[in-house]
Amino acid sequence: MNDNMDHWVRCSTRIRRNVSRFDPSLHYIMLTDEGEPLTYKEAKACEHSNKWELAMQEEIKALHSNNTWDLVELPKGRKAIPNKWVYKIKTVDDKPKYKARLVAKGYAQTKGIDFQEVFSPVVKMTTLRVLFAIVAALDLELDQMDVHTAFLHGDIDEELYMKQPEGFVIPGKEHLVCKLNRSLYGLKQASRQWYKKFDAFMLKHGYKRSHVDHCLYTKRDENGSPIILVLYVDDMLIAAKKRSTVDVLKKQLKSAFSMKDLGGAEHVLGVRIRRQREQHTLYLSQEKYIDKVLDRFCMADAKPLGVPLQPYDKISKEDCPKTQEAINDMQGVPYASACGSLMYAMVATRPDIAYVVGVISRFMDNPGKAHWKDPSS
Repeated sequence: MNDNMDHWVRCSTRIRRNVSRFDPSLHYIMLTDEGEPLTYKEAKACEHSNKWELAMQEEIKALHSNNTWDLVELPKGRKAIPNKWVYKIKTVDDKPKYKARLVAKGYAQTKGIDFQEVFSPVVKMTTLRVLFAIVAALDLELDQMDVHTAFLHGDIDEELYMKQPEGFVIPGKEHLVCKLNRSLYGLKQASRQWYKKFDAFMLKHGYKRSHVDHCLYTKRDENGSPIILVLYVDDMLIAAKKRSTVDVLKKQLKSAFSMKDLGGAEHVLGVRIRRQREQHTLYLSQEKYIDKVLDRFCMADAKPLGVPLQPYDKISKEDCPKTQEAINDMQGVPYASACGSLMYAMVATRPDIAYVVGVISRFMDNPGKAHWKDPSS
């Protein structure tokens, strides 16, 4: 390997061309296919500027009502973290809903000064599958709730300063900065602070945190039946034998956090849930997610195959590019992104593709054309 080091690190003068199967804009398809602006100036200049303005005002109102910051002078020796507006169009009942979120640029934070620990757990997919099995077998109620602006509920342990948001700088107080009292999206520790606050709430109300999954909380009702709650960032599922038990927990949660009651669980983390309670069965599918993945990687019209990998499809390390020119040809191919998309489907609902996903993942550091080819072609 050392003998060929110059061969691997030299800069190629060849003009790169993307393969026909991939357009660089696909990297951003999830952000721009609905026409969301990328900056505050774009939001103010686009045809729906009035709707984005209302969305930003709602966000600022929520931040002020939550006492997220106080305007103060920036202390000497400290830096104010910049921020930006993030825009998203969500579809609710087939109608577009314009959402604007103020996000701190956490990359500007300094470890040891602006933050300490950042790790925050999320529920394991294995835990979710076990929960669904228990719900089906015991015929439990299964409801879903969503925390509105979850990260804003977290308390800040450090002394943090942020610039005033663009478009909402208070006249006459341009020299002041925001001293954060609460967590904010984009901060390094935002997810951790939210989890710590939610965890303290659950323990205070008599729930036990699982030792194997710290996002699983359980308790027994007066009849000894289980009450189960699982948390994935700001999404949660609640399972219990009685409807009244579920409603009591919902009321407790709403008293402490800004919550949205989604009723009976139908979709969670891109997985569709269908139940037949009389048969004690529960079905999971990711049809829409898989269709979106196929569209993203230009495979929507590909011919289906009976098995993920044909016996005669032999792919190995020998198919990896061995010249700089061949490596450059594969630079624009989103191989790792495709593998990651398949991994999520495999972990959630498609264990049948586990073997082939494991095979193709071996070559993510240096994929070749043979690894990327369409087997149906």
